[in-house]
Amino acid sequence: MGSASFPVRLARQEDVPKLPVIERSAAQLFRQLPALAFLAEDGASLSEAQHTACIVQGLCWVGVESAGKPCGFLSAEQQGSDLHILEVSVEIRAQGAGLGRALIQHACAEAKARGMARVTLTTFRSAPWNRPFYERLGFCVVSSAKNETRLTENVRQEEISGLPPGSRCAMVKMV
Repeated sequence: MGSASFPVRLARQEDVPKLPVIERSAAQLFRQLPALAFLAEDGASLSEAQHTACIVQGLCWVGVESAGKPCGFLSAEQQGSDLHILEVSVEIRAQGAGLGRALIQHACAEAKARGMARVTLTTFRSAPWNRPFYERLGFCVVSSAKNETRLTENVRQEEISGLPPGSRCAMVKMV
């Protein structure tokens, strides 16, 4: 599975150093939004150790160019009975070619194959390439309802870590 231009495969340990580079490239898009432009200057949100943990669990995938070089990735972890997407990033030069969609579809298929009921994530509410993108892929914004304590806590922790209060939302897709 993958986009026509970028096949998707499981990430390997030798891919780990490339993943933060991809994430920093993808973050350059945030320069368009003054309130979030700082993200283009910050380091990657996931450490190499976090990516390695996702790889060990078989929950990190990369989209590769024809030469086999990763140009996008999705790292996730199991949280309860859900697959929680920690990060999806596509190099800025490869954006718009369907790789992000392919990575999400791949993760959803894997979650279903593993018997998980849902795929969850947190994202920016107002960035046009975030929440609306995930909505087009079947994700729904969840409120801070009692039964979504984990997701509400994820958003709260992101705000404590420095993201603007109220800028994030949790999303869910049934698989």
